Amino acid sequence: MQRPPSTPHEPRCRFCEAPLRHTFADLGMSPLSNSFLRAEQLNRMEPFYPLHAYVCAECFLVQLEAFETPEHIFSDYAYFSSYAESWLRHAEAYAETMTQRFGFGPSHRVVEVASNDGYLLQYFARRGIPVLGVEPAANVARSAVEKGIPTEVLFLGERTGQALAAQGKQGDLLIGNNVLAHVPDLNDFVKGLRALLKPQGILTMEFPHLLNLIEQGQFDTIYHEHFSYLSLYTVEQVFRRHEMALFDVEEIPTHGGSLRIFVRYAADRTHASSPRVEALIAREERAGLRSLATYAAFPARIEQVKLDLLEFLLQARRAGKVVAGYGAPAKGNTLLNYCGIRTDLLAYTVDRSPQKQGLFLPGTHIPIHAPEELARTRPDYVLILPWNLREEITNQLRPVRDWGGRLIVAIPRLEVLP
Repeated sequence: MQRPPSTPHEPRCRFCEAPLRHTFADLGMSPLSNSFLRAEQLNRMEPFYPLHAYVCAECFLVQLEAFETPEHIFSDYAYFSSYAESWLRHAEAYAETMTQRFGFGPSHRVVEVASNDGYLLQYFARRGIPVLGVEPAANVARSAVEKGIPTEVLFLGERTGQALAAQGKQGDLLIGNNVLAHVPDLNDFVKGLRALLKPQGILTMEFPHLLNLIEQGQFDTIYHEHFSYLSLYTVEQVFRRHEMALFDVEEIPTHGGSLRIFVRYAADRTHASSPRVEALIAREERAGLRSLATYAAFPARIEQVKLDLLEFLLQARRAGKVVAGYGAPAKGNTLLNYCGIRTDLLAYTVDRSPQKQGLFLPGTHIPIHAPEELARTRPDYVLILPWNLREEITNQLRPVRDWGGRLIVAIPRLEVLP
C-alpha cells in the first residue's frame, strides 16, 4: 500500500511509520499519571500534555505520541508491584506453570525485563533457578536487590541487550510483563529482547488486550506511560519483522483482560505453533479491530462514562454526602483528570503503598492517605479507582458497610456495588 504524504507536524506510527490521522480517544490535556506531588509542589507549575490516542490505518497499532522520554517517566517510579496481593498470587502461579511446562531448573536462567521490585523473580529464585532483573527505576530496583534479586538498572534496547548478552546474561526464559506498551521505540525494544534471549529460549510477555479495552470501555488505561495499546494481530506483525514468532497465546484476567504470548526465534522449531494464535487473530478481525469504524465509535463510550460519574458525584455533593477514593493507580488519574474531578467532589483517596501516602494526585491535587483514613472519616461512598482489582478491594473494604457506606466503580459503567 502506498502511503500518503504526511504534513510537517503529523505524528507517525512508532512501528510502521505510517502517518497517524485517525483518532481513537482524545482525553484532552493531562499530567503524567505517576507524577505524584509533594505538598510543597502544589503551587508550582505542573506540566500537562495531550492525551490523544491515534490508531494507525496500516498496522492498527493504537498509540500516543511520546512527549517525555522513558528516562524522565520511569527512572524514579512510584509503582511497587508487591503491594497488590492478587498480583503476587498471579506471579507465583506463573512461576509454577512455566517451571512445569518447560522444565526450567538450576541449569537455566530466568531474566525479567521491567522486573520492578522482584515480585516475580523471587518465586523462581525460591526454586533454585538463577534469575536476573532488568529494571530502569533505580528506587524500585533497590527494593529487589534487598530481596536478594540481582538487578541491572537500565532501559532495554538493542545496544543494552547486546551488552548483557556479551556478558553471558541471556535468558532461557525471558519475561516482559506489562512493559511492551511502555516503550516509545518499539522496534529497538524488540531488538533488545531478541538479543537477550538464548537461541532456543522462550520469551513470554503479558499486556492488556486492546479488544477488552474497546469492548469494556477501559479508556482510563490510556495514559502517557502507556505509549501503545496492543492487539494480537499487531504484536504478531511486530515480532515477525524482527524474525521472532508467536507460537502460543493465553487469555488471562489481569488488568481487565490481558494476553500472555509465547515467542521464540522464527528459525527455532523446538516449540510447535498452537492454533490459538490464528484463532484469536481471527476473532479480533470479527470484532472489528481491523476496521477504522470500530475505533471511530469509541469516543462516544468515553463521554458517557464521564457524564454518568459526574452526575453521580454532583448529586452526592448536593445531598451532603462525602465520597472518597480507594487506590492511587495511573488509570485513576486518567479518569479523574479527564472528568475534571477535584477535592470538592472526591475528598481524598487512600493507598496501601507507603511510597504514595502523604502525596497528592497529579493534576487533581487530591490527597493520598493510608487506608486507615476511611475508618476515621467514614465516607458515604468509596470510589474504587483500580477497578481491575475490584474483587480484592471489595473484600478489603467490607468494614465500610458497617457504617452504612457503599462502594462504587465507574468503569466499564457506573455501578453502586451491593
